Amino acid sequence: MAILRRFTLGFLILILVTFVIACSEDAKDTVDTTPVAFHSGDECHVCGMLIVNWPGAKGQSINKSSGETLKFCSTVDLFSWWLQPENKTLQAQIYVHDMAETQWDHPEDTHLIDARKAWYVMGSNLMGAMGPTLVSFGNQTAAQNLAKEHNGKVLRFEDINLEVLQKISKAGHMHMKSHAEQIRQGQDVTDEEEHSSH
Repeated sequence: MAILRRFTLGFLILILVTFVIACSEDAKDTVDTTPVAFHSGDECHVCGMLIVNWPGAKGQSINKSSGETLKFCSTVDLFSWWLQPENKTLQAQIYVHDMAETQWDHPEDTHLIDARKAWYVMGSNLMGAMGPTLVSFGNQTAAQNLAKEHNGKVLRFEDINLEVLQKISKAGHMHMKSHAEQIRQGQDVTDEEEHSSH
């Protein structure tokens, strides 16, 4: 009799544990990873800038376990975050704007696509929140057309690494230097005048 009771109790515990595991698995599956809208008060997770104040493709990450949503003012900031070793292990759904389907100045959130399946153009003259950026597209043809027009380079998600981000950052510094020079020339400020004013 005691053996039968132990067997029955063990069997009931096994059923209970199986039920709890099944429920926790179902709970994980109920996390909504659908892309969300960008709102006027949203700040970039990396740089803290107000996201909707800037042009260009933006990004977001939704944690598949917790539902935590992180938003980014540019694709460059998204990749700056993603390429950190501790983030690459996260189970996250990542989105970017499909710029073939929406306007550069005010991308519509209805055109967010899976970042891992997107095509990216590096080297265009389109400026994002932090200057030069990666322009994201839902199809290869649109990406190739922009790259051809601007002598850029088409990349896939897995091609983007810290070296790519460093090249974009360097291009940003060159752009700022050139822009500052244009402003100075527009104001007819010579080096001598600038130094004499200090």
